[in-house]
Amino acid sequence: MATTNSSPQAAARDPHYKWVALSNTTLGMLAASINGSILLISLPAIFRGIGLKPLEPGNVNILLWSIMGYMVATSVLVVTFGRLGDSLGRARIYNLGFLIFTIAAIALSLMPDNGSFAAWYLITVRILQGIGGAMLMANSTAILTDAFPTEQRGLALGINTIAAIGGSFIGLLIGGLLADIDWRLVFWINVPFGVVGTAWAYWKLKDRAAPRHRPIDWAGNFTFGIGLILILIGITEGIQPYGSHAMAWTSPEVMTLIGVGLALIVAFLVIESRTAFPMFDLALFRIRPFTAGNLASLFAAVGRGGLQFMLIIWLQGIWLPLHGYSFEETPLWAGIFMLPLTLGFLVATPVSGWLSDHHGARPFAVGGMLIGAASFAALMELPPDFNYPVFAFLLFLNGLGSGLFVAPNSTAIMNSVPPAERGQAAGMRATTLNAGQVLSIGIFFSLMIVGLTEQLPASMEAALIAQNVPEAVAHHVASAPAVASLFAAFLGYNPMGELLPPGMLASLPNAAEITGKTFFPHLLAGPFMHGLVFAFSFSMILNLLAAAASWLAGGKYVHEHQVPLHVHGHVPRPAGDAEASIAAR
Repeated sequence: MATTNSSPQAAARDPHYKWVALSNTTLGMLAASINGSILLISLPAIFRGIGLKPLEPGNVNILLWSIMGYMVATSVLVVTFGRLGDSLGRARIYNLGFLIFTIAAIALSLMPDNGSFAAWYLITVRILQGIGGAMLMANSTAILTDAFPTEQRGLALGINTIAAIGGSFIGLLIGGLLADIDWRLVFWINVPFGVVGTAWAYWKLKDRAAPRHRPIDWAGNFTFGIGLILILIGITEGIQPYGSHAMAWTSPEVMTLIGVGLALIVAFLVIESRTAFPMFDLALFRIRPFTAGNLASLFAAVGRGGLQFMLIIWLQGIWLPLHGYSFEETPLWAGIFMLPLTLGFLVATPVSGWLSDHHGARPFAVGGMLIGAASFAALMELPPDFNYPVFAFLLFLNGLGSGLFVAPNSTAIMNSVPPAERGQAAGMRATTLNAGQVLSIGIFFSLMIVGLTEQLPASMEAALIAQNVPEAVAHHVASAPAVASLFAAFLGYNPMGELLPPGMLASLPNAAEITGKTFFPHLLAGPFMHGLVFAFSFSMILNLLAAAASWLAGGKYVHEHQVPLHVHGHVPRPAGDAEASIAAR
């Protein structure tokens, strides 16, 4: 397929090119973000299709890496691919990413169906697909910033952000719908998107400016990549059971992984401060809107990432079974009942992007995070068996807050850096989003496991004894790691049929009640809400911190102008001389 991205002059002369860039990058971000979340809902159907029991102790690692492998790959590589886009051409790296993403989608569609081999095949190919996804995420924002004039960037980035973050919500619904028909459709859905998007990208996308060829910073890439990989692996391993402990945060393996990872990140910072052509120019952090914007983005991503998991567990493990839905059909309906969250996000994002072009990012980014914090505070006050209209309104409010924040935040970050540095700036922004989501999984699952461990074993033992289960058996079942019950709720399983010995279950006169729709949800409800208070309190604090960081980012600043813009009589202070020094490089 012939590329045309070697003609930046033609792209610069084409007045319609910006809409071509917007439509293609939006398609790419939509495919990448849907792919990141679609497995959250469809994993039960996939595991049933390949004949794997995810709740067996030996399969917990497979379960976690099925969810997190794609996220880890994108988190680690987006900064590197952003810098490569600056050096080799943003459209070139983006197009290659679309091609890799599509080939991996086809490979996933042909996945075998034989147990653990199929599961590790899934994990491996999704990590490869994450490499393509990282290329897309790292360069799409920079391509749009190059293509659109300053007064339209907020709208363009708002539309693109709908795909980037809204796709993660939409993926939950699509995953539920397709998995209910055939689990392989979950993978096939990305194939037509990928084929059309790749062909279109190679045909139409071009770089608006000639790339700046630079030597590759091998030491920086190695220390950053390996360091972040070790930290993210440590987080993944940390939420698994360890000996008699509910989690493995104190295990030598996890402590070593995180310790060595942090040491490599420190080494990365030292290397980047001394090399002539760094992988990431640390001088960008001297630009206040860039630093504060990325900090706000990280806080918001950690808070938002955990929300999806908590809502899925709440709906699938408690509310839907209590309202008559079978455990097998809860993944589909969880996606449907979470639609208000998506709707709020879709309503707010393009509007806030357009308004921020004219009034600056601060009022919308700060206001959005304050609304998000209020919604988390209100969600904590709901009972386990909530009134759905109230729940739906709070989800809509949360989505509205996120939508108000993301586009102005993205625009402020990208406007604040020199044009030649937009690839690495977009890569750093994507790192905060993706690494924040992986970090969120570790934090939220840890908080929830702490809450469950405090209350669930005693409640489960008492409830089983009340159902005539022998005390020794009830104690043994209740001593199972709390993470098993948590994952059961997350996957739409009723664990009671697997935790109790089959012979014992068959001998109980009220076995149907124990394995029915209400026994486990009632058992889980109290401990879950106890853990939810920890988790959502943390989200509320993160939203407030994101609001504070957004306020510190200042008023509207566009780097090309080299001076601050006046916004309603307010003249924000320049970020300093860093902009001029960076632009002069």
